[in-house]
Amino acid sequence: MAGERATDILIVGGGAGGVAAALAALRLGRGVILSEESDWIGGQFTAQAVPPDEHPWIEQTGATRSYMQFAQGVRNHYRRHYPLTDEARSIVNLNPGKGSVSRLCHEPRVALAVIEGMLAPWCSSGQLEIWRKHVAVSAETDGDRVRAVTLRSLAGGDETTVSAAWILDATELGDVLELAGVEHVIGAESQAQTGELHALPGDPDPLDQQAVTCCLAVDWLPGDNHIIERPQDYVFWRGYQADFWPGPQLGWRYPDPVTLEPVCRPLFAAGHQADFWRYRRILYKDFYSQGSFSSDITLVNWPQNDYWLGPLVGVPQAEVQANLRACRQLSLSFLYWMQTEAPRHDGGLGYPGLRLRPDVLGSEDGLAKKVYVRESRRIKADFPVLEQHLGVAQREGLVGAERFDDSVGVGSYRIDLHPGTAQRNYVDVSCYPFQIPLGALIPQRMENLLPACKNLGVTHITNGCYRLHPVEWNIGEAAGALAAWCQTRGLQPKQVRADESHLDDFQTLLRKRLGFVLEWPEYARLTPR
Repeated sequence: MAGERATDILIVGGGAGGVAAALAALRLGRGVILSEESDWIGGQFTAQAVPPDEHPWIEQTGATRSYMQFAQGVRNHYRRHYPLTDEARSIVNLNPGKGSVSRLCHEPRVALAVIEGMLAPWCSSGQLEIWRKHVAVSAETDGDRVRAVTLRSLAGGDETTVSAAWILDATELGDVLELAGVEHVIGAESQAQTGELHALPGDPDPLDQQAVTCCLAVDWLPGDNHIIERPQDYVFWRGYQADFWPGPQLGWRYPDPVTLEPVCRPLFAAGHQADFWRYRRILYKDFYSQGSFSSDITLVNWPQNDYWLGPLVGVPQAEVQANLRACRQLSLSFLYWMQTEAPRHDGGLGYPGLRLRPDVLGSEDGLAKKVYVRESRRIKADFPVLEQHLGVAQREGLVGAERFDDSVGVGSYRIDLHPGTAQRNYVDVSCYPFQIPLGALIPQRMENLLPACKNLGVTHITNGCYRLHPVEWNIGEAAGALAAWCQTRGLQPKQVRADESHLDDFQTLLRKRLGFVLEWPEYARLTPR
């Protein structure tokens, strides 16, 4: 593949938002090229290996129809292909891993199979092309429009310039924003800039970005020895302790994200006591016929392997690569510590029976194909979402989040910021279930580029609740629908938002044809998380 191509809609980035954007555009009749840096599409669900963080009402409301189809597809995959016990098979909202973090903890490969199945009909018809292992390397602009994006194959090095009526940036770090010169923000804003209660009190810090995490999957075979080779950076991580951390990085003690008080959570615990093993467990062996699996499988995305010693945006590429390497070394070092030195629940030191599972993540080194990214470049939008719009503390005296007449979806999660590269501790505060305003998807200047991931018009603070799987899916699906609808109607997004008739028509399309939820029922809207 080389030279030039053209399509209706080019979606750069095949993560959760990119996949959802493609589904919307395809269902509205548009041709799509979807590119993805990894060989796995699905982003957080797959290549980053993070089971979805969902809100309490997810089985009833608060997600688009296609997201609910995805979630049900995951459950149905286990019912069709796995030897579930009769008891497990009868659970309507089956949680395959019985993990405590979410109602739907599952293996990344299953999410990949479901997503590829959802896209398969359009691949067969030729309406959709998926270009795996491609990265954006440049963009051509003409005034306030992006004419084309050049994609490079990581397999062969060939470059193809793709022109499109609409460009959607669904990359994990907002790469196209940088390439196309789209006005954007990185890092943490100041209180003087945004007026947010939990923004930085002093100057803004573009290099203060949330930690990234390189996830890994393990099972546990007591009596076996699966100790990995000692990682190159183990000595460093064995001795590292941040000033704001209550103990060594490689340890069971960490700050409670809400209170910041030290807590200790073991790997294994009896009864209902919280432990890390069950926290992000993605396969619960007792759900399956006896002898099918020798162990549960759990996903290690815990405080101990959050990496905050350097950012991925706003620094030279050499520094980016050094930080990615260090992030992977931290995760391997944490595993090695657990295998050799960790205090055991039954006395003694080390769990040599912890076995790294590269097959589960589709990688050679046993780590996720891509690091879990919590924070991206963010567009300067027509309407930025601030803590004032949804934070419980900052809305004292008000009930519920701000209502947005231009809503294109909903979400619910706490404002959850992990420690950042400026060595600031957790910021984890309550917020109300919120809406996604169309204005946050519209760049101040660019006419035919839309954000379709975590790169919409939010702040460092509100990104903390807009970054989770169902919300990212909704953002991407809304962007894909907006691009397709604007192309059909010959409109610009700003015109849709500014004209009551256009806005009503678009929101009707979202609700009736695509199954969007644009507002919360009162019982949820008034219940902060």
